[in-house]
Amino acid sequence: MTPAESRALPAPHPEAATGPDEMVSYRTPGGLFAATAPAEAPAEPDAPTDPDAPSEPATPSEPAAPADPHAPVEDVAVADGAEVVPTRAWWRRWTRRRQHLAVGGLFLLAALWVTSRIWLDPSGRVASLYTGDPAQVQFFLAHSVRVVLHGEYPFYTEQFNYPDGVNLMANTAVLALGIPMVPVTLLFGPAVSFVVLVTLGLAGTAMAWYLMLSRHLVRTPLAAAVGGWFCGFSPAMLSHASWHPNIISQFLLPFIVWRVLVLTRSHRPVRDGALLALLVTVQAFINEEILLFAALACGVFLLAVLAQEPARWSAAWRPLGIGVVTCALLAGALLAYPLYVQFAGPMAYHGLSDAVKDYGNDIAAFFAPGSPTLGGNQRANINLAPNYSEENAFFGWSLSMLAIGIVVWLRRELIVRALAVTGLFFAVLSLGERVSWWDRELVSGPWQLLVHLPLLDAVVPTRFGLITSVVIGLLLALAVERAWALRPADRRTVRTLTAAGLAFALLPIAPMPLRMVSRPPVPDFITADRWRAYVGPDQTLVPIPVPSMGNTHGMRWAATTNLDFKIPGGYFLAPRNGNTGDAGRFGGRPSGVGQMLEEVATTGRMPKLDDRQRRRFADELRHWRAAILVLPLRQQNAEPLRRTVEDLVGPGRQELDVWVWDVRALTDHSV
Repeated sequence: MTPAESRALPAPHPEAATGPDEMVSYRTPGGLFAATAPAEAPAEPDAPTDPDAPSEPATPSEPAAPADPHAPVEDVAVADGAEVVPTRAWWRRWTRRRQHLAVGGLFLLAALWVTSRIWLDPSGRVASLYTGDPAQVQFFLAHSVRVVLHGEYPFYTEQFNYPDGVNLMANTAVLALGIPMVPVTLLFGPAVSFVVLVTLGLAGTAMAWYLMLSRHLVRTPLAAAVGGWFCGFSPAMLSHASWHPNIISQFLLPFIVWRVLVLTRSHRPVRDGALLALLVTVQAFINEEILLFAALACGVFLLAVLAQEPARWSAAWRPLGIGVVTCALLAGALLAYPLYVQFAGPMAYHGLSDAVKDYGNDIAAFFAPGSPTLGGNQRANINLAPNYSEENAFFGWSLSMLAIGIVVWLRRELIVRALAVTGLFFAVLSLGERVSWWDRELVSGPWQLLVHLPLLDAVVPTRFGLITSVVIGLLLALAVERAWALRPADRRTVRTLTAAGLAFALLPIAPMPLRMVSRPPVPDFITADRWRAYVGPDQTLVPIPVPSMGNTHGMRWAATTNLDFKIPGGYFLAPRNGNTGDAGRFGGRPSGVGQMLEEVATTGRMPKLDDRQRRRFADELRHWRAAILVLPLRQQNAEPLRRTVEDLVGPGRQELDVWVWDVRALTDHSV
């Protein structure tokens, strides 16, 4: 390192005590970039000071200087005939712990604001457009209760899609979230656990990025808070919040990225590789797709750095290689059996449904505000994303232009160029197999060349936009840090302009409460345990209509009882033809009668039935080992459904708030 480079390095933060293998810089991340100096760093920065130490008065022979490099010059106390004594803003007088608590409280309040409408009635409200995913997650949360209390096998279940069952490792069973939430699920139910996970997922992800940024990338608290805010409350995160708590629970992601960068200069790569393996293992039981994204993003980012400065490879390859091998061996050993079940166990599938493989962003989606934001408009976003739960870009014009401006302004910094390459690379991949502009196809996308590769064939391409969102959050943090460190004559004007620029870029995509609609309550027949008089341990309760991707109320019924009864069908991913290794599809084996009842529930039109259809329905009931059929009185088109079922199996009877058909005599194999 040259003398000029050593002078350009920023002063370490007093809390940034690290070992020799974890060098920390507040302008660049620890590890590979510990010796990188920003091109525009001042040649002779102020002497480092403790932000919590008391200020000292300036001498008359020297102009007064603030005790802290980031304290405003104008914050001084002046009295007639007295020396000028610099004072710090109230924020700077706080300890680091108080600052962290204040920022964490702000993030938690924001998360409560976003989820406020569902908190009013967790059991009776659901996202306004797609109700399947919340019901599925609640089912998985109830499964975690059975794992903890009854020692049930965690990676496979027959409690839905009976008797074929469901491979839970291939269906994101969120065990790393569900098991810690078991006390909440037992006390308040899976619906409350769901909204708790959404709230903590948003706030926890923002806080995790804030802590990592404030310790390893920037020293200005505002810069870290802005970066953490966007990583936790970006339009993409808000889009997934209504449906996918496993995707928004990214609070391990910043620490995984940090540990990868530490490996590039580690003096103890075996230890650091083992720590990384533990983080990887836990993340695998939250969401494997996010883990894969983190690995790909780190790889592209490091390649972008080494392509610009190949000399860094000579110092980085050995510790990085040892650490990665250690991580792979340890994480591979911990995850070997679960991954075997996922890819070779019962009801395993290879590759996603064709309907999902083609999910891609429209180019215009990067310049429109997201639907759940202040400036968002659902109607305007039609066809810019696969659906409203997959708005994985939607930064708005102002933020998109600001991000480009930041890259141009800080283009001399290695980390900024590497981040720009990473964000752009994954933004292009997120366009999917066909690149379009306002729903008009332009050319084939590069994803078409990668979609059939192992592991990538199970990726939803539009979600690569989540990586671009994180990149923009890091760029915002760097830009605020650099702007706060400028020393023009009028610092207050610069900071005012910086705040105005942030408001201009972020206000249109400010988070708004998630849209909710009422959903039918779980029937009293279920909550009062009246079903127990009919259903045995090896029998099923068949909700009408039969549970499927579009009808998941029966899954909520089972989740409310902690899966004490089995149901046929449901919403999940399974092999297309029921054979392990087939391509995936949503739902199990097609049910002719199930599809017929779903059509009656949707249209209200009764079909004309014959004896063949009645025999087919009886065969399906025997296959499901059905004990009773249950139709809620408040089900949509309940009367046509009741008459249709009576035409199939005979008259039922009303019990509490449902119609019940006891079909045990029809399905008992001994009879």
